[in-house]
Amino acid sequence: MKIGFDNDKYLSIQSEHIKERIAKFKGKLYLELGGKLFDDHHASRVLPGFQPDSKLRMFSKISDQIEIVIVISAEDIERNKVRADLGITYDEDVLRLRDEFIGRGFMVGSVVITHYNGQRAADEYRHRLERMGIKSYVHYFIDGYPHNVALIASDQGFGKNDYVETERPLVIVTAPGPGSGKMAVCLSQLYNEHKRGVEAGYAKFETFPVWSLPLKHPVNIAYEAATADLNDVNMIDPFHLEAYGKTAINYNRDIEIFPVLNALFEGIYGSNPYKSPTDMGVNMVGFCICDDEVCCEASKDEIIRRYYDATNKYAMGADNEAEVQKIQLLFNQAKITTDYRKVTVAARERKQANGGIPSAAIELADGTIITAESSDLLGACAALLLNTIKHLAGIDHDVKLIPQNMIEPIQKTKVEYLQGKNPRLHTDEVLVALSVLSQVNDTCVKALEKLPQLKGCQAHATVMLSEVDRKILKKLGVGLTCDPIRKV
Repeated sequence: MKIGFDNDKYLSIQSEHIKERIAKFKGKLYLELGGKLFDDHHASRVLPGFQPDSKLRMFSKISDQIEIVIVISAEDIERNKVRADLGITYDEDVLRLRDEFIGRGFMVGSVVITHYNGQRAADEYRHRLERMGIKSYVHYFIDGYPHNVALIASDQGFGKNDYVETERPLVIVTAPGPGSGKMAVCLSQLYNEHKRGVEAGYAKFETFPVWSLPLKHPVNIAYEAATADLNDVNMIDPFHLEAYGKTAINYNRDIEIFPVLNALFEGIYGSNPYKSPTDMGVNMVGFCICDDEVCCEASKDEIIRRYYDATNKYAMGADNEAEVQKIQLLFNQAKITTDYRKVTVAARERKQANGGIPSAAIELADGTIITAESSDLLGACAALLLNTIKHLAGIDHDVKLIPQNMIEPIQKTKVEYLQGKNPRLHTDEVLVALSVLSQVNDTCVKALEKLPQLKGCQAHATVMLSEVDRKILKKLGVGLTCDPIRKV
């Protein structure tokens, strides 16, 4: 709940820095956008005060000069990769992003499917885009990428890719998530623009890792945790150190691809305007941290949250043991355990005290921790929600907002008519019941009015919650983690 990031300062200095970079290239600039153009919830979690739509607000001032190209990997389409913060697949998110961009006044020129190697799912997706009137292109899997520079920068490498037709001077290349192939699309376009007599430039706008922070700063470690499934590794940029004698932080994929970019620029212009991968970036986020301690605390909490996300997936049968182990190693670097997250300790203590009954806890804005446990009537999450809004509304804990004689008919419907196995009420059912009662009970009105105060609060459950409970807490803005224990 504390602010550690100056968003107004960020909007000011970041926009100016991007304008300066655009001015350096006369013809066309491909700007690779790492992270999210909006809905950047990772940044807002590790940098409290960062607004999720900050980048979009900056670019909206020059939207008439911008064309957006959305990139998605054929491999992500094939395996139905899910965007963790929204719970939707990458292919669906491409369509969502396109609608959002267009709705906010931006031009979306096309969709590029990368890492293409004849995947059937990618072919079907492209046919779907065609039926919707959306222009699409494919970029192929290249053997030896990114190290085989001679092949990559040739007609059998980038030259084999579809040329993405664009109209405007600033082309923003973005994607639903990391590892989609955004940089490769930009480099491919540089190669193919040159063949057509167009001098195009390239720059990178990626928030993380923060190049101006130390390598082991919690904000940068949190980025590694967020990309543990990709096995990204933060590194000191050796090219930057050699060129300037200064330490700057980048990550392995950018450092690995730099020789390719260097060879491309030398082939096109005779020289490379960038001496290092860090030079390619325009990120100024590190200069807008106003309270480092707050950002460190938030980042450590994010590392733990990523750990629970990974262990929950593993408990559900995902083949992601390497991801879990990677984040466990990051715990050592950040010098934390799961006990750093206060609500984790509180939920487990409640479970231990009640003899092992599933429990949950939430930490409020003022640091108060509320706990609850499952009962015959309510699940742990539903009970926690009721306890929390009663506390915020100043309602005595012993007051029953939803009488038992109202809960029991709902349970009967769930079990007898809907063939449900769990008679306990979930959070959505509790909220519906409260809404109905609010017509005749002012106490329920007072309780419901406190729901907005849950935004930004942290919660933990000692079992993996149902999908409906997870979605309700997400809509309320609560940061949830769960022990990787499936309900029986």
